[in-house]
Amino acid sequence: MKIFFYAGLISLIIFELASIYFIMPLPGSQRIPSLEAAYFIHRWRVSFWVGCGLLLALGIIPAFSEYGKKWVPILASLVTIALVTWIHFKMNAQALFKEPQQVQLAPGSQNKVNPKRLVVGVVMGKEARAYPIQFLTYHHQVRDTVAGTPILVTYCSVCRTGRVYGSLVDGEPETFRLVGMDHFNALFEDSRTHSWWRQVNGEAVVGSLKGSYLPDVPSRQTTLEEWLKLYPNSLIFQGDPAFADEYSKDMAYENGTLESELTGTDKHSWHDKSWIVGIDAGRSSKAYDWNRLKQQRIINDVVGDIPVLVVLAKDNASFFAYQRPDVSTIYALQNDSLITVGHKYDLAGRSSDGRLRPLNASQEFWHSWSTFHPKTERY
Repeated sequence: MKIFFYAGLISLIIFELASIYFIMPLPGSQRIPSLEAAYFIHRWRVSFWVGCGLLLALGIIPAFSEYGKKWVPILASLVTIALVTWIHFKMNAQALFKEPQQVQLAPGSQNKVNPKRLVVGVVMGKEARAYPIQFLTYHHQVRDTVAGTPILVTYCSVCRTGRVYGSLVDGEPETFRLVGMDHFNALFEDSRTHSWWRQVNGEAVVGSLKGSYLPDVPSRQTTLEEWLKLYPNSLIFQGDPAFADEYSKDMAYENGTLESELTGTDKHSWHDKSWIVGIDAGRSSKAYDWNRLKQQRIINDVVGDIPVLVVLAKDNASFFAYQRPDVSTIYALQNDSLITVGHKYDLAGRSSDGRLRPLNASQEFWHSWSTFHPKTERY
């Protein structure tokens, strides 16, 4: 009967390893279609634990009754406890990356964030907010309310994707927890239906809400300095003091000088870790090589049948994308102003006689954009 005890320990170890393998960036795990398996394990975890517990109960007395060999089940138990503890407290996504306990916002006059830092910026109604990537790369999500609307500001450092969504599910405010990643993109679980949502596009990919989407909230990625030029009354997320030691102290990730297999940057074009600016326009999408954008600084192009404009500010970090009125309207860039015949706009697309229509655009690693936009064009 002692075989049941060891079967219970081995089953528990295999189950716990599988529970993190499919949803964490471990060798080979992110390149296989493992999402359904990961969700099955998660949904039935209590049943697995009960089954393992029954096996242990059936075999514990015979295992510890064997004369002279009690050290074997003791050692096996200690190894199992140590491994399970390590998985839950060192490899669990929610344990590794915690949500901020408080969202502290400050105006520019009281801001303590380096103005050279990158931010994900949001404008809703008359309110503007900036969320530094320095903090987002640790938390992965920040919940806030802007102009009376609850939002979810997300960032996945392995994909280099910043996205903002309305945090309403079926019309009700929702909270989310980080569960891991799939194909190197963060996954969040809602608290009511326990569906899993993909960070890169806000889609529920498994669970009862599969196929649903979180409402998209337009956002921009700029330096904080550029953001405050455009929106001087903006509030800036200051980070949670409780996690000060977890936040990046240097700007290697943001500058693309970080040397890391998961989050480092490839300076060449069109490699997995190369930067692109991706644009979704209607049913079409296109990727713009960051190196080429730095050379040209402004690109007048067409995505699908939509005339577009992609612009890089002189700080070499802040970028913008707009829909052009028609294919014949061509813009030039002069001192961070967009110039066309008879019109001059600032980088926020504003002029005295109108505004340019912003397009959803994101800076991403090429592997991320191409994975989730398999039919994308390349500029």
